[in-house]
Amino acid sequence: MEPKERIILALDIADPKEAIDIVKRFKEHVNIFKVGSELFTSAGPRIIDEIHAENKKVFLDLKYHDIPTTVSRTARVVANLGVFMFNVHTLGGLDMMKQTAQEIVKVSLKQNIERPLLLGVTILTSLEQAALTNELGIVHRINTQVKHLAKLALKAGLDGVIASPQELEMIRSSFEKGFLIVTPGIRPIWTKQDDQKRTMPPKKALARGADYIILGRAVMSQPDPVNAIKLVLKEIEPRA
Repeated sequence: MEPKERIILALDIADPKEAIDIVKRFKEHVNIFKVGSELFTSAGPRIIDEIHAENKKVFLDLKYHDIPTTVSRTARVVANLGVFMFNVHTLGGLDMMKQTAQEIVKVSLKQNIERPLLLGVTILTSLEQAALTNELGIVHRINTQVKHLAKLALKAGLDGVIASPQELEMIRSSFEKGFLIVTPGIRPIWTKQDDQKRTMPPKKALARGADYIILGRAVMSQPDPVNAIKLVLKEIEPRA
């Protein structure tokens, strides 16, 4: 993949007009844009149509987590929106993920549409070991828990997982290359940390096995965000 195909730019805002302005500013450098809860709650499905009108792909990042019937039926609607990828929480369990994966195959074949990639969220990048253990009651180490959830996602028929940079090598060494890893928590060395704890620079994340990297505040908070994305593209450009 070209570098611009591997970057997902997060539209972490509520204003749909501003979101489309960002898409237009960055579309020369980025092919996939992430629509999360804030923007989708504000704008609804029409924001996806507007991004598609700019000939760009959408990662619908709503992290569905509910009973299997509810999530699988929702996935049917998502598939008809034509998104490139979307996600569910792996902690929703095997049946939820499996039914969802099966449903999007069925609806895609029936409607003769391209099947969206389905990814499983493992452990949020904002969580550290202390929170996982003391607050959520999960006694396993983060790496152990992420590996277990990734295996569950693979068994359920998902295309890959969302995982922090710190688990990249472990996942990539345990799963075949076709199992995708989408990685948030990407921070170029020239940016400051925020509420994401398990972070890594772009080039290092890709070298450790990420297929796609998500960038948001690390780029958008810079004085010149377009130049910032150019710097990232230059950093990850393969060397001859």
